[in-house]
Amino acid sequence: MKIDRIWAMPNKKTFTIKPIAELIKEEILGDYLDPFPYPYQKEATIYLKESESKDYGLFDPPYSPRQLKESYNGKGEYNTKISTWSIWKDLMAEKVKKKCITFGWNSTGLGKKRGFEITRILIVCHGSMHNDTICTVEVKNG
Repeated sequence: MKIDRIWAMPNKKTFTIKPIAELIKEEILGDYLDPFPYPYQKEATIYLKESESKDYGLFDPPYSPRQLKESYNGKGEYNTKISTWSIWKDLMAEKVKKKCITFGWNSTGLGKKRGFEITRILIVCHGSMHNDTICTVEVKNG
């Protein structure tokens, strides 16, 4: 497994942060699922249930119940229970055929129980007053 740590300014548009944009360009080689586009358009559970399977996925959910509430404010129903993230991960694992990059404050990713194995981790440090963004690249087994 490859682990890198790079400093970059934070941005609520995660995929525009230079080292993250470079990681996506290197690892995602085709069309991908993104249930959390910025700005949010549709609740992720609905999006994932309605989406067709794709080879790749980018999983960048709100990182906390507070962020979830702010992200979906005025855009329909949402659930801030911790189980919501597990439901999203289950649906994502069902839809992604080859590889997924997850983003968050931890490196759990989609996980082995869902059939994925970590091959690369990018830690993007944003400075002492901000949480790091942890990018976990996982390939689907089988």
